[in-house]
Amino acid sequence: MSRTETGRLMAETGVVPKKSKGQNFLIDDRVADRQVDFAGISKEDRVLEVGPGLGILTSRLAECSDNVTCIELDEILADHIGNTYGERLRLIRGDAVKVPFPPFDVFVSNLPYSVSTPIIFKLLDCDFRKAIVMVQKEFADRMTADVGSPDYSRLTVNLFYKADCRLLEKVPASRFKPKPKVDSAIVEIVPRPAPFSVRDERLFFKVTEAAFNHRRKKIGTSLRTAGMIEDSWNIPFLDSRIEELRPTEIAEIANAISLCHKQ
Repeated sequence: MSRTETGRLMAETGVVPKKSKGQNFLIDDRVADRQVDFAGISKEDRVLEVGPGLGILTSRLAECSDNVTCIELDEILADHIGNTYGERLRLIRGDAVKVPFPPFDVFVSNLPYSVSTPIIFKLLDCDFRKAIVMVQKEFADRMTADVGSPDYSRLTVNLFYKADCRLLEKVPASRFKPKPKVDSAIVEIVPRPAPFSVRDERLFFKVTEAAFNHRRKKIGTSLRTAGMIEDSWNIPFLDSRIEELRPTEIAEIANAISLCHKQ
């Protein structure tokens, strides 16, 4: 799908890309081909796409699988996908952040920039084999960051706990219409068992969130502010900052808090 073809479809449908929704349409067929190749889809796979837009990925997904579901919020774009593909796929009209995801095996999406964070967190609660997502390069850096990096974040830790995550390729801004101000990247997410144990998964995520909400403060200060610990408790790493700790060490904090709660 060239820039000209994208422009033609935009004119025909009457869609006007909204900055508030992060709508930037991929116009490079070669990039879309690689995304689908990365996904390794079979005919039997249940495939989910969020924000299909003008359908550059959708057309390829419908060729690979007989069970494709698209979730689209924009009414004009949803009409376009529905009219173009008909019964070849299932179309869900609604906000992918709020709409329950149907069961799926493979997730392939060029995520709208405005919903990347909630969609990734929602994705991590699902049972699937692989996800191939296009996100802003800065967001991809947060997904795959190492401890001590400025990009190391709550997102990094939650992803590491749930899955293997790697950046596959950088995609220049020139590959989109309208051209965004930043580059994008294709990221692979493959779920796997956690590489360390936690006594209370919900508590582990709460500790991670509370500490990263005040990442420049010592962890003890952050957790006391959140009302999660008492001064008499023996909790490790309280004088450290969250950006200095690996996920397994954050798990040690959560496990210690869990034990103190049970005493």
